[in-house]
Amino acid sequence: TYIPIIVVSGDVQQRLVDRDLSADITDYFDKSLGPQALSTFIRGYVRPDQQVAGNVLYVEDSRVVALATRRMMEKHGLTVHHVVSVEEALEYLRKAEAEGRAPGPDVVLTDVYLKGGLTGKDLLEQVRGQMQYGKGLLPILVMTGDDNPNNQSALLRAGANDLVQKPIEERILTAKLSFQLRVAQSLRERAAAESAAPTT
Repeated sequence: TYIPIIVVSGDVQQRLVDRDLSADITDYFDKSLGPQALSTFIRGYVRPDQQVAGNVLYVEDSRVVALATRRMMEKHGLTVHHVVSVEEALEYLRKAEAEGRAPGPDVVLTDVYLKGGLTGKDLLEQVRGQMQYGKGLLPILVMTGDDNPNNQSALLRAGANDLVQKPIEERILTAKLSFQLRVAQSLRERAAAESAAPTT
């Protein structure tokens, strides 16, 4: 029986960066996001079929892994655009920006080591630094099989919203994608409402 264990804490971000969490913990939630976000977060685990729609930019150079993971995401109602390198991902994002569709996808899912001269960490640095897309505007999940806490912390400091441990578990992947999509959509709706509100 799959029983997720979630830590709700006020110091999640530091724990996330430090990777200071037990191996028995499934995931963690920052209580400052509020009870509604917590409800959404938990619902993603206990009712994984009730996913939000969204567009995923998926960066993975293994065709076999990409096919299986893409099917997982599409089964849960997500639209997936797959590329095999960071260079292709950046081209896709820049094209969306040039066409006035920035940021383009609703979420990015990337591996760390990829074809070409750039890594997933380079993608994070380009998106967060040069393109100035914050975590709320364009969430980025990084898939990694590296258990080294220092390497994991480096990815989070570079701008990853969260990490997805390899080998990929469908339930955890879709729950994390769903949560990031819901939070990003909520932030966009709030920003749109604030911009539409009359000034006094």
